[in-house]
Amino acid sequence: MMRDGGPVKRSVTIAGHQTSISLEPLFWDALAAEAAAQALPLNALVARIDLERIEADVPPNLASAIRVWLFRRALARTDA
Repeated sequence: MMRDGGPVKRSVTIAGHQTSISLEPLFWDALAAEAAAQALPLNALVARIDLERIEADVPPNLASAIRVWLFRRALARTDA
């Protein structure tokens, strides 16, 4: 279910370390849907996005990387 609203902070575990991420409910919902579509736990999908993020020349913060990753996925679907 897609919802509006301000950022919601949640904790996720990446490589055994807990970190907090603030995302709007719309992005949390989209992230959960992507994790389900890929048959992955949410933490595993966030870890994959984090690995892509840290390979960038100038890595964005994790919340920004998640938003961009989700946006690119949505664009790829509309281009198909």
